[in-house]
Amino acid sequence: MMDIRGIYLSELNEYCLEKGWPKFRAKQVFEWIHKKHVCSVDEMTNIPKNMREELDRDIAHVKYVTHQTDRNDGTRKFLFEMEDGQMIETVYMKYKHGNSICISSQAGCAMGCAFCASTIGGCKRDLTAGEMLGQVYLAINKVLEETGQEEDKNYRELSNVVVMGTGEPLQNYDNLIRFVKLITDENGYNLSVRNITVSSCGIVPNIKRLADEGLGITFALSLHAPTDELRKTLMPIANKYTISETLDATDYYYEETGRRITIEYSLMHGINDSAQDAETLGKLLEKRNNRGNHSGIYHVNLIPVNPVDERDFKASSASDIEVFKKILEKYRINVTIRRGMGRDIDAACGQLRRKYGV
Repeated sequence: MMDIRGIYLSELNEYCLEKGWPKFRAKQVFEWIHKKHVCSVDEMTNIPKNMREELDRDIAHVKYVTHQTDRNDGTRKFLFEMEDGQMIETVYMKYKHGNSICISSQAGCAMGCAFCASTIGGCKRDLTAGEMLGQVYLAINKVLEETGQEEDKNYRELSNVVVMGTGEPLQNYDNLIRFVKLITDENGYNLSVRNITVSSCGIVPNIKRLADEGLGITFALSLHAPTDELRKTLMPIANKYTISETLDATDYYYEETGRRITIEYSLMHGINDSAQDAETLGKLLEKRNNRGNHSGIYHVNLIPVNPVDERDFKASSASDIEVFKKILEKYRINVTIRRGMGRDIDAACGQLRRKYGV
């Protein structure tokens, strides 16, 4: 199916010409979608009605179903319905430094990570670039409606878009790249590539492929274990690619882009949070951080694992997390502890899922 939300301006030019419309209509439609974030073609007031009717047949509709708001931190989790009935979750977070949106790249996930809700039920399908963009624009519009701040730049402008929701982005590679190029297009939303983060469990060939794109987005590797043996018990991808192979790929990503790599590490009580685990991880990353002329390639983001109904994993204690952090810092590794935004509404890391839908 044609989806005009997910095509480049040059392709939209061709689309309009094929329909016998003036070329300037393409720029108008592109701006309505990507600058003004209209959710309905009926809102394109300077486009003739007969053209709007045709456009409506060629756009994949992303529909708002409902949302929840975390009373502790104001995080909003949206449930959106795709045209085929698939339902996905998207999270809008407001920080002091700006606003972030966490989007899904697939309806469900096939990667099978033991601690993550997103993989329960498997992956139904990839999301198109237009559906990924639709999550961003619809979430912004719904927040503006709710707050009554339609023209407030503080709500409309994003500091970050993170592709960390349901799905493995690098399994949906072509749509991911199209999404990035569209949301950073200077004729549209014009988000800086440096404000986009893509998280992956480690599809090694596509990490290298992403490096060669020359986009310079931030890359986050979901590692969650310091040894192959332990990682295999948590993440099936570890049976295909070793930690060494995966970090060789992220080293390459740094070399090609100059962008520091984030290591995502979910801390699970009694599983991967011991002092020995921290020592092993520290030695592993110190060696790579100081390779050649490089220093500080890797930054570790510690994430207390979030509860999932179907799983028994428990978060590490605050004291164990602090010990883990200090050991990593002993190896001169930059470490942060992620704040669990949206945890009370199952909107935090590892909690998003294809909860409803067909």
